[in-house]
Amino acid sequence: MNKAFHAAAVTLLLAGCAGQQQGADSWTRWVCDSQAEVLWRFADSAKEQVEVRLAADDRIYRLQQQPSASGALYSDGRLTFHSKGAQGLVYWTASDDLIGRGCKAP
Repeated sequence: MNKAFHAAAVTLLLAGCAGQQQGADSWTRWVCDSQAEVLWRFADSAKEQVEVRLAADDRIYRLQQQPSASGALYSDGRLTFHSKGAQGLVYWTASDDLIGRGCKAP
C-alpha cells in the first residue's frame, strides 16, 4: 500500500469517528470505559500528527503517526492513541498502563 493511499485511508477513518470535530482548532471529545476524558485533534494538515489532551491534565501531547496493522496509531514514546472505527484506546507507552479503552464520542 503506498503512503498516499495509507494517509487517505487513515484520514477517512478518523474523520468518520470524529463526530464532534468542527475545524482545525476544535477538539474532539471522547469518554472512555474508565470514564477518562480524552480530547484530540489533528495537529497538521497532512494528518500525520494528532494532539491529545487528557481532561485530568492540561498538558498537550503531540503524537506522530506510527505503522499499524489496523486502525490509526499515534505515539510520542510516552503516550499512545489508537483509534479503529468509532472507538479508541489510550495508554502510557513505556509502562503499558491503560488510561482507557472503548473511548468514543459521548
